[in-house]
Amino acid sequence: LSPGELFAFVLFAGILIGPFGSAARMFSQVKEVQGATTRIFEILDTPLEIQDSPMAKALTPIHGHVQFDQVQFGYEGRPLVLDKVSFSIQAGECVALVGPTGAGKTTIVNLLHRFYDPTAGRVLIDGHDLRSIQVESLYQQLALVPQETLLFGGTIADNIRYGRAEAPESNMIEASRRANAHEFIQALPDGYDTILGEKGINLSGGQRQRIAIARALLKDPRILILDEATSALDSQSESLVQSALTELMKGRTTLMIAHRFSSIQRADRILVLHKGTIVEEGQHEKLLAKRGLYHHLYTLREVEGIAEPVEA
Repeated sequence: LSPGELFAFVLFAGILIGPFGSAARMFSQVKEVQGATTRIFEILDTPLEIQDSPMAKALTPIHGHVQFDQVQFGYEGRPLVLDKVSFSIQAGECVALVGPTGAGKTTIVNLLHRFYDPTAGRVLIDGHDLRSIQVESLYQQLALVPQETLLFGGTIADNIRYGRAEAPESNMIEASRRANAHEFIQALPDGYDTILGEKGINLSGGQRQRIAIARALLKDPRILILDEATSALDSQSESLVQSALTELMKGRTTLMIAHRFSSIQRADRILVLHKGTIVEEGQHEKLLAKRGLYHHLYTLREVEGIAEPVEA
């Protein structure tokens, strides 16, 4: 091999190393994508546990009366989480659920959403057993404002319209005003066209909550579920969010889970749960006077203080 041939070989080998290296990296990425895609389709193909029965009917516009009738429920392979729970919420009434961790508060919300069916007993809306109602029509009557708001990586407008995609822009802006969200949205460089990061990471906790409230206002449900919607906010953020929630709750049946007693005191009625049963029921002052579990929880919260707040 002459020196010239050796030089040419080394030169061409160096030129080819780059493309071959890129091809190897691309092949590795393709295999990763194939694995992720397979997993995604496995999830999409998983049969739904809750499906409409052949006789299920669409839920017509409702008044918002909610009833739990001797409801029992236990997650698969575990003891009962709810044991013969019965209560009724009148149309337009606000009821708060209070209790220690594991008492069954979130399970009640899950059953009302029909994420699960009760093991025994019935959950009814306006006298209709949820098992006799088409799930899609049920969801049109419900709205949830959770503690951790789920926002998508699209525009703010798309996130607000999530529950009602066909809503005109004027309705969306009006919902944002009522949720105390319009001012901070307008202050963003692209306003309602601002692209949110994953889970709305480029917004504060209070801003994310107000977008969730605007979404619920735009959807205009008859039944509203508040799942610890202000428990992780500081005082300034809570004031803005609480004002928006008051607007949202007007004229709607509301089921509230809350840790802050400032929120709970606004409820028309409070249900106190312990180990899957309702042990006390009434208004704030009357429950304190009983000096039972509610009084104990209230005193404990006053002594320990509220969980560390997040930024506004």
